Amino acid sequence: MKFYKPTSKSRRHLSTVSYRGVITASEPLKSLTSGFKRHVGRNNRGRITTRHKGGGNKHLYREIDFLYNKHDMPARIESVEYDPNRTGFIGLVLYPDGERRYVLLPKDVTAGSTFLVSENAPLTSGNRLPLKKIPVGTFIYNVELKQDGGAVLARSAGNYAQLVALEGGFAQVKLPSTEVRKVSENAWASIGAVSNEENHLVNIGKAGRSRWLGIRPTVRGTAQNPVDHPYGGGEGRQGRGRRRAITRWGKPVGKGQKSRRAKKYSNVFIVSRRRVGKGKLNTP
Repeated sequence: MKFYKPTSKSRRHLSTVSYRGVITASEPLKSLTSGFKRHVGRNNRGRITTRHKGGGNKHLYREIDFLYNKHDMPARIESVEYDPNRTGFIGLVLYPDGERRYVLLPKDVTAGSTFLVSENAPLTSGNRLPLKKIPVGTFIYNVELKQDGGAVLARSAGNYAQLVALEGGFAQVKLPSTEVRKVSENAWASIGAVSNEENHLVNIGKAGRSRWLGIRPTVRGTAQNPVDHPYGGGEGRQGRGRRRAITRWGKPVGKGQKSRRAKKYSNVFIVSRRRVGKGKLNTP
């Protein structure tokens, strides 16, 4: 981590991840980049579906390979790079046939390392195997939900899942949220944990830096009017005036309340619900 001298009030608690000695390339490979328009919390009709998003610096998109469809071909990591679109580090890899791709890197992997996508790959960090070939208890990341569907689980900086059981054609995976979920045993996963594990220690430090990241301000419910929020109104400072915490739309939120939809399609795959509230852990 990099900490700054308190030359101003906003700089007093500012901290960033130190990239010196980790990042080995400053410019991405042009053929694997493209411009794109960020959704900033809007749907295809322009309606806000996630509040407090918008603005921020323009990003160049790096095309990341989450399919890993080059099997039994050892790939060499040529460089470790920063990606503004995700929290983990990415690496430019070279395959024996001359093709280059970007992949999400595990921690403790440096430029010059190699990894293998194979059913018979060794159980070393970065290698990728089907879940049925991985021993129970192994830490994994970049986990697929179905075979050849692409990695969708455990992709944020420092995150990892844990394989806890293999039974009945399914693998039971403990996710970073503490939820235990069934996944097809033919789905693939990478060994290890995602790089940049210090990312959760970053202190943004000032409001302006949040705006650079595309994070807009949040107004407290108690500071709003009654027409805008259930907590709004009253003379002076008021409590929320109700037993349970709710959103501005009246839905339960936080404080250990369950918010998962009763008829969600994936309920049949949930072995153990995630822990919620103050007792929840950040890691499995």
